[in-house]
Amino acid sequence: MSGVLVVMEQRSGTWNRMSFEALAAGLDLAAKLGLECTAAIVGDAVQSLPWQSDTQPKTVYAVEDSLLKDYTSDGFVTALEQLIRKLQPGYVLFPHTYQVRDFAPALATRFGQVLISDVIAIHDGPVFVRQLLQGKLNADYRHSSTGPCFVSVQAGSFRAEASSGGSMSMEAFAPALESSTIRNKPGERFRESAQTVDLTAAPLIVSVGRGIGEQDNLPVVEELATALGAELAASRPICDNGWLPMERQVGSSGQTVSPKLYLAVGISGAIQHLVGMKGAKTVIAINKDENAPIFEVADYGIVGDLFEIVPALTKAIQAAKS
Repeated sequence: MSGVLVVMEQRSGTWNRMSFEALAAGLDLAAKLGLECTAAIVGDAVQSLPWQSDTQPKTVYAVEDSLLKDYTSDGFVTALEQLIRKLQPGYVLFPHTYQVRDFAPALATRFGQVLISDVIAIHDGPVFVRQLLQGKLNADYRHSSTGPCFVSVQAGSFRAEASSGGSMSMEAFAPALESSTIRNKPGERFRESAQTVDLTAAPLIVSVGRGIGEQDNLPVVEELATALGAELAASRPICDNGWLPMERQVGSSGQTVSPKLYLAVGISGAIQHLVGMKGAKTVIAINKDENAPIFEVADYGIVGDLFEIVPALTKAIQAAKS
């Protein structure tokens, strides 16, 4: 067995953004092992999808059949099993989405394997890193079987740079499917609660924690976010108190983000919060406690009173932009 296969995801002709994060992980793993990286996309008439990455695997397989137009676990498992048996990859990677959580364990079982899920990092070996107990512990996993290794990667753990889109030549793969073998039928598509903001797509985030003191002080941080053109986020205590809506929470029980800049204001840095922002390219922390855990992960740290620092920073940004 050789090679890395990345199974990407689309819904109704639209890529799941996490597909390209999984591709970034697959390309990185392939480079570490000196292997080739290929990708696959499952559905019906998927070859026309515009490519949304500046990086490309060696080959992208369009696994197409009319029975794959609507997602069913039986259809996807059967189709991908046939592709994997043809390609014989050593590693099969997925984005850790709701859909993948539904079918990937069954697919791995077809090969007598288990799914190493929600991986946050891949070290030399390869060693796959997962988090336990809401991020309090990291666990290392090695694949010791002779069969393919199945892995799903956590959102925000691998950076996929945005692209304006382009074209990608896909190779058709027609699985042998029969409607009688697909026992489950498509139901109403799962929908998450409506959100007015998608923090996972934000390049700049200003996040506020309990150091703000009270709700009436939030405008101090909101003005900074506006000056930067950033989205406003928060740690769990802020959202639990109802000061900001839950959709703006970053952390293990909120959203996992990977912005270019994450500015943490008055956030101590509990492990549950760090889990949600670990993918940030640059972290700036403002906190009056010099021993706050947030400084251990920050690229730049400012120890001081946020009520003095934030207004001054806002004015400086506004002046620079005027």
